[in-house]
Amino acid sequence: MAGMAMSLRVVVPPHPLIAHWLTVLRDGDTPPPLFGTAMLELGRWLTYEAVRDWLPQRAVAVQTALATTEGRVVDATIPVLALPLLPAGLGLWEGARTVLPAAALAPLWIEGDGVGQRPPTSAPAGEGPIIGLPDAIGDRVGVLLFVPEITAADGLMHLLERLARQGVQGERLRIIALVAAAPGLKALGERWSDLTLYCACIDADVDGEGRIVPGFGDADLRFTGIEGVASLG
Repeated sequence: MAGMAMSLRVVVPPHPLIAHWLTVLRDGDTPPPLFGTAMLELGRWLTYEAVRDWLPQRAVAVQTALATTEGRVVDATIPVLALPLLPAGLGLWEGARTVLPAAALAPLWIEGDGVGQRPPTSAPAGEGPIIGLPDAIGDRVGVLLFVPEITAADGLMHLLERLARQGVQGERLRIIALVAAAPGLKALGERWSDLTLYCACIDADVDGEGRIVPGFGDADLRFTGIEGVASLG
């Protein structure tokens, strides 16, 4: 990835279950229910990897049947906020919630290229309203952003700017994506040098229509099984 900021941290965990479910996700013949299962499983395993060195812990004394020993538990006094981008980001979150059952949830709608389904708006792509983002996020809250894919990163850039204005950046923030395109990662690295991102795969290119190649197709369409509410039936 020539030109990418060296401090951008992109992690592709070498896990056989991640490779398996990514393959199911990529298959164009995978039906929506199984596609959703693949998203859930990838959300579970990528989140497991993402929080490995991120969740705060505290020491506790534990009385076993034979003696007292010291253990470590997740520090529940430090909140975690999950921000899945609708609709397909919910597929990732469904798996992540099995790892982080106590996390608060704020699903987002965003106007932007390659990030989530977009509500009607007259704003330029990537600069429209973000619906569902809390007005304030406390300075002790860890934030996990669930993004189906990262293409040109325009819409994601807009969201990161909004989060940064609330003080959410750096080590407080981690991004979990199914697949990331090299051009999108390059754009992120040039603007957000302290970003940490976990994904199942890095694909080399984006085509003229903004689709990741080889990718897995339209995440929202394949997750929901419909083009949009107007086309159902």
